[in-house]
Parts: sequence; C-alpha cells; structure tokens
Amino acid sequence: MSGKLFVVGTPIGNLGDFSPRAVETFEKVDFIAAEDTRVTVKLLNHFGIKKPLVSYHEHNRYEQGDYIIGRLEQGETCALVTDAGMPAISDPGVVLVDKCYKAGIAVESVPGPTALTTALAISGMDIRRFTFEGFLTQNKTNRRTHLEEIKSEKRTMVFYEAPHKLPKMLADVYAALGDRRIAIIKELTKIYESIERTTLAEAVEKYKDAKLKGEFVIIIEAAEETESEKTLEDAVDEARDLMDNEEVSANEASKRIAKITGFKKGDIYRELQN
Repeated sequence: MSGKLFVVGTPIGNLGDFSPRAVETFEKVDFIAAEDTRVTVKLLNHFGIKKPLVSYHEHNRYEQGDYIIGRLEQGETCALVTDAGMPAISDPGVVLVDKCYKAGIAVESVPGPTALTTALAISGMDIRRFTFEGFLTQNKTNRRTHLEEIKSEKRTMVFYEAPHKLPKMLADVYAALGDRRIAIIKELTKIYESIERTTLAEAVEKYKDAKLKGEFVIIIEAAEETESEKTLEDAVDEARDLMDNEEVSANEASKRIAKITGFKKGDIYRELQN
C-alpha cells in the first residue's frame, strides 16, 4: 500500500507561525524532504522534533524525486518542506507533487504562511485580481520577452526577488513597463519587516547603488485600461456607479457614459433596465 506526501507550509520568518498541525505532521511522518536540511534542522530543534531528513532541491529534484517516490510506494510517509513558506510556490516541490499524482500516491496539504498572499494583504494595492510572476529569469532574451508579454497586463503583478538582483530587476521592469505604482515588501514577519509604497521611477533611483539584504516581494500595479479596451458591460457598470454615487437617472447616466466610452446611449440604457 502506498504512503502519503504531506505538503507542509513552514514559517517565512517568525517561528511562531508554525501551526500545531504542522508540528503534529512532522512528528508522525517517517521522513522529511527539505530544500536545505540545515534550515529544516533548526526548525525541528526549535520544536524538539527528531526526524530523518533527505535533501530535495532545484538541482536534484528529478533523481531525488524518484528516490522519494520509491519510499512512498513502499508505504512510508513524507513531509515536503521548502526553506520558507508553502512548497511548490516558485519551488521545485511542484515536480514531486506531480510525480506523486502520476504514481497514484496521495497528497495532503498542511497549509502555512506564504510570502505571496501575506505581501498582497499588507500592500494596500488593488488585489481584486492579481498574477504571480515569481522570479524574473536571468536570461536576457527570455527576460525581455516576459516583460513585453506583461506590458499590458490588467491585473496587479507580484514578483519575488533576491536582494543582490533587485536594482537590476527594478531597472528592467521600469524600462519595459514605464512608471507604475509599486509596493516593495521586505523581510516579512521578521524583525526588519518593512513595506515601502513608491513608484518604479523613484525605486530605480533609490536602489540603483544600494547594498541590500533580505528577501523581497515586489507588487506592481496593472496597466491602465484604455477606453477602447472597455466592454459594454464595463460601460453599464460605470453608469450604475454614476447613478448610485451622484443619484442621476438611468437616462442621464447612459448619456454621460456614452460620451466617455463611445458606446451608444441606447445600448447602455437598455442594459440598465435588465
């Protein structure tokens, strides 16, 4: 009978964020697959847990993945962890999870902190819709292509970046996307946690020669929606907002929004009656 893989979220800084269920999972599994065993040992020691560890990271994910799968097929259980946050989020753990499904091995989540949603929550930016872009590739051609693809992105964008690469990343994004509002979030849940709300232009100037430490999440506002890209549904929504906020009639709202968007007043008015 096959065992089970537990995908366990670990603290992104503050060890107090490690859940009781995660501690229980560590205690009951047969072994732990860790991105950096030295980091995970510190976590285990903090909670007084002794458990066998195997290394699983970007450079050994295929061969080590097969080894882990072999043990799971023999009925063992394993907790998969990354250095911080949820495994498989911009992390090679996604390969192991996929291997488990293909091998018919059960996968169970033990949720924990993740820098992505934590940063979004405290950014104060529009996060009704967002896209996670992860780390920008260092390959110049692929990097340029990636930035060109997201130039017109209508959702708020989230990036991860290492401190020594941040100045170059900001400069490249600014060159490709132009000036945008951004939030730079550093060292989440740690002593020196900080959030800076600024613009790409200001950030490029401030950080161009900076010697930085810590891990960063960069949140960049979406491209502005042009009038030509709006749909009739968008125009109707704007008309409704106008009716609610300025207490104008449907007829008047339709007239005003038609002038702004280019849609026919009658089409907007008809939709408002539905």
